[in-house]
Amino acid sequence: MAYVNRTNTESGVNLLALRSHNAALVLDLLRTAGEGGISRLELAERTGLTPQAVSKITARLRADGLAAEAGRRASTGGKPRTVLRLVPEAGHAVGLHLDRDEVTVVLCDLTGAVVAERRVPLDLGAGAEAVVESAAREVEALLTGAGVSVLGVGVALPGPLDHVRGVLHRVTGFPEWDGFPLRDALAGRLGVPVVVDKDTNAAALGIAVVGSGSGSGTTGDVPSGPPESFAYLHLGTGLGAGLVIGGGVHRGARTGAGEFGHQVIQLDGPPCGCGNRGCVEALCLAAVDRGAVGEAARVLGVGAANLVGLLDIDLVLLGGRTVAAHQEAFVRGVGAVLEERARLEGVDDGAVPVRVAPGGARGVAEGAAQLLLAPLFGRGEG
Repeated sequence: MAYVNRTNTESGVNLLALRSHNAALVLDLLRTAGEGGISRLELAERTGLTPQAVSKITARLRADGLAAEAGRRASTGGKPRTVLRLVPEAGHAVGLHLDRDEVTVVLCDLTGAVVAERRVPLDLGAGAEAVVESAAREVEALLTGAGVSVLGVGVALPGPLDHVRGVLHRVTGFPEWDGFPLRDALAGRLGVPVVVDKDTNAAALGIAVVGSGSGSGTTGDVPSGPPESFAYLHLGTGLGAGLVIGGGVHRGARTGAGEFGHQVIQLDGPPCGCGNRGCVEALCLAAVDRGAVGEAARVLGVGAANLVGLLDIDLVLLGGRTVAAHQEAFVRGVGAVLEERARLEGVDDGAVPVRVAPGGARGVAEGAAQLLLAPLFGRGEG
């Protein structure tokens, strides 16, 4: 096979072993500095580390190929300072988005920039073995001939699931996945580390990292990055939420947070695939199927308003293919419900804003790659 699992080679840097706190601080500043780079003195000032400690860390990063000189910068006195930058191609991660009916695979460098992509149909109900084999083949096809070092594969798919163990629970509409050890099965098939998380958590992580200055190249209506606390609502073939609280993804004590689509808002409503009746997901998707997009947006707005009221978050971001097909209608409809709720509650500074999430169709897959990349820079733990 034409790719290299850098975690298993004797030569080169073991990137996963670099996750010390101080090295992560330095790497993150190199990442956010971009091509312009940053000096060792600035690194010391911004991390609080001693110049000697920074020199040792950057020397190792340079020796391992993770950092390189980016020229010199004039100083206020003495000789010009050497400026360092991150080397994006020093490592890569694969992001794998398993949706109910398609699979998207991206290859990202250390900045999160997508350097290769594949998307093909998939039947999540075809059985665990068939899905694992299909996913593995797509990863292999993406990496064949790439000749890059691979940290591993981040996998994002509908929940609920156990993020820590990489074991699925009863995925709505696909109960046969309950208890399946997806992480271990895919890692065994590919021979590289695998991390598994919900699609909404992965997307939220990707947005949080992009907002902190990642060079992923994604676009969206979050020009200066999201605030410390926001909710990403994903409406596609299902409905879920990714929560970022205090700058980190909130997964909950059992990694089950964000099952947003299955809050009941109509006791005698239509049955939902989860077994309840009147869930936000069922009502939303039923309205979309009837072509009543405005109604679907208002239903989503009710759920979003409940979330805002519970968590007092600063921003609601909307994503997923259904939202992508009707962006203006969903932003307007969800926003109207939040504005009405704020008016009734007498909120002085207005309603929580609603925007379309950055990332587009591959936002979940890019976020899945960040499951491997973000921890290298001290981000994404939660």
